[in-house]
Amino acid sequence: MSVWDYANPQLKDLVAYEPGKPIEDVARELGLAPEDIIKLASNENPLGPSPKAQEAMQKVIAEAHIYPDGGGWKLRTAIAEKFGLERSNVILGSGSNEVIEFIGHAFLQPGDNVITAKHAFLVYKLMAKVFGAETIEVPDPGYVHDLDAMAAAITPQTKEIFVANPNNPTGTLVSQEQIDRFMAKVPPHVVVVFDEAYYEFLDNPPDTLKFVREGRNVIVLRTFSKIQGLAGLRIGYGLGPPELIEVLQRTRQPFNTNAVAQAAALAGLLDQEHQDKTKRITDEGRDYLQGQFTEMGLEYVPSYANFVLVKVGDGNAVFKAMMQKGVIVRAMAAYKLPEWIRISIGTLEQCQRCIQVLKEVL
Repeated sequence: MSVWDYANPQLKDLVAYEPGKPIEDVARELGLAPEDIIKLASNENPLGPSPKAQEAMQKVIAEAHIYPDGGGWKLRTAIAEKFGLERSNVILGSGSNEVIEFIGHAFLQPGDNVITAKHAFLVYKLMAKVFGAETIEVPDPGYVHDLDAMAAAITPQTKEIFVANPNNPTGTLVSQEQIDRFMAKVPPHVVVVFDEAYYEFLDNPPDTLKFVREGRNVIVLRTFSKIQGLAGLRIGYGLGPPELIEVLQRTRQPFNTNAVAQAAALAGLLDQEHQDKTKRITDEGRDYLQGQFTEMGLEYVPSYANFVLVKVGDGNAVFKAMMQKGVIVRAMAAYKLPEWIRISIGTLEQCQRCIQVLKEVL
């Protein structure tokens, strides 16, 4: 008898999420020096964490024998104050991905469904599968969420709708007007999840927190992994009405966010200078990459985030060839985009090397 004979049946055909290749793996597999490799695959901050976050981490390490604040009082309070909310509006997660899991625990059962865009973040579909729910994937013309079509796809069995804005991996954005029209159509039995991991890279972001203040069934996801440069610490948060957050809190493991991550996130949250510097570098790098793609005659999706999706022919072959030359990007076959790669925006020097290698490979 195999363990699969009594494991949860929905797991049998679930394909685990595969992240971007780590530098250490590429160095070991290809015999390259780690310092000669650049990773532009996982939408990470090329500047690293805020210096203030690094200092805060060092202070906390000496107290690693003490359990962290299980309720995240200081960090949740600071987040609430930043956005004009209450601490009861905030839940912390081991990355915003964990909050997606909380939402699944709270609302999904076999036979339910969730709604996503066709080219949305894979974790939404994977998490639905774990809980035995189905995913309705709505076409996204021009790789932009079609919110009217997503609203029209709602059934009595729909429990969650995910709207990634900007969307990963396409980098596209839906407007305030589109969001408002969509929210006017969503029935009360559906929880709308606005995944805003790249929110800080926007010049004029839509206001989704107004729905939280109105008490709608809305969760807004944010993270410290991107502009804050704390991806290795796994810390993010969700914002929602107090009653909804209370439901999610009951699905959370004790001490789910560690003390080092909480301290770094708190310091980084308050370091606006580091965030502004990161955004300037991102804007510069995005303009450079998109300008180069235009000169090279490559189709790309204009991006609002810290990455650009570009069509290169055989995406997997280009990914492997670039990796051989020490530049790690992301192949997109898992997102039903086999002809595309996604390139994260690094420093200008890293972007220039990436383009040089891309030209050599093509």
